[in-house]
Amino acid sequence: MIKLQVIGHLGKDCTTNMVSGKNVINFTVAHSEKYKDSTGTQKERTIWVDCAYWTDRTAIAPYLKKGQLVYVEGSPDVRAYAKSDGSPAAALSLRVLNVQLLGSAKEGLGNSTTAERPASSEAYAPAASGGSDDLPF
Repeated sequence: MIKLQVIGHLGKDCTTNMVSGKNVINFTVAHSEKYKDSTGTQKERTIWVDCAYWTDRTAIAPYLKKGQLVYVEGSPDVRAYAKSDGSPAAALSLRVLNVQLLGSAKEGLGNSTTAERPASSEAYAPAASGGSDDLPF
């Protein structure tokens, strides 16, 4: 199995459909990278991934809104095709096995899932019980 992991922002709100009696959530994820070319000019490249999440757990669908930062992993598929002008092109798609909400491009504008996350990392901190001798490293 080949596994692809992508962190990026959703390009539009997801759609939920029923196909042959199974639920599928479709969405697109954009991953952008900034780099400098050989002349030192700043460039940006965006890769779009078409995602299909076949699941009975569609409760996540209302949170998959445009701009939402997500982590997705699954099995990739690349499809070659010809553009309308006849030039060759390729599309990257992903059969999603796992999706996690990471944040939002529009924090504070109602697009965040802060209700599911603690306000601070203290909720994950272990209770102090005797100092640094208890550290596992």
